[in-house]
Amino acid sequence: MPKNRSGLFIGGLMLGATIGTLTGLLVAPRTGRETRKLLKKSANALPELAEDISSSVQIQADRLGTNALKNWDDTLDRLREAISAGMEARERETQMMKRQAAAQEGSVISNNVDDSQDAESTVEHLEHS
Repeated sequence: MPKNRSGLFIGGLMLGATIGTLTGLLVAPRTGRETRKLLKKSANALPELAEDISSSVQIQADRLGTNALKNWDDTLDRLREAISAGMEARERETQMMKRQAAAQEGSVISNNVDDSQDAESTVEHLEHS
């Protein structure tokens, strides 16, 4: 974050220096001619100052854009990992449920076989009596 704010700080520093210079010129005990001469020089420097501030702001905007894009890419990567982990967990859960269902089904079949064997032995026992 400090890098992002450095451009704003420099821009503010330049603007403050310009305002301070102009204020100093207007209040300084100089003759009107000298003051106008200094103001003219300062006015000529303003486009360059504005260009410097504009460049600084553009550089900061580029950095912010790059950081935002990187953060977005990181977020997408984490989201993809989370989705993949969720799909794997769902697949494991599905397999476990299938195994449990098969085990229960096998238990029911085994119970039915035992019941039918018990019924046959009862019928045989009755027939022999």
